[in-house]
Amino acid sequence: MDTISATPLGRLLTVGEVAERSGLAVSALHFYEAKGLISSIRTRGNQRRYGRDVLRRLGIIKVAQRVGIPLLEIQTAFASLPQERTPTVADWQTLSARWKNELDERIRRLSLLRDRLTGCIGCGCLSIESCPLRNPCDRLGEEGPGARLLETENES
Repeated sequence: MDTISATPLGRLLTVGEVAERSGLAVSALHFYEAKGLISSIRTRGNQRRYGRDVLRRLGIIKVAQRVGIPLLEIQTAFASLPQERTPTVADWQTLSARWKNELDERIRRLSLLRDRLTGCIGCGCLSIESCPLRNPCDRLGEEGPGARLLETENES
């Protein structure tokens, strides 16, 4: 965190203003700042002040988290963005393209799980009648605990 010197405070937002505008708790802002996802500068009285670009970054964080992108991946993606400026539409397109394949794979796996959930948990084992066909002699049990079939199948 830098200290404000000659920067006019009128262009910067307080932590309360950012919380109100973003819909996030102040503690969430502090957490994101500690993780390096957003940054602030300090007044001479040691109060946080944020540039308006932080609102766009927070919007990106919220959208990315909503679709299941882990914070570490968001942090890695943000490292590719220039600091001290609002992320642009082109920046968002670049970030979202990075996550598209991962989201497509997650959707594929969730669809497979949804379609087979009542009949098989791949094999954990709840489907007594069909497991002898899919897992004879419990061969998947030799690979270790947990579901195995859903993690390796390509198509339903």
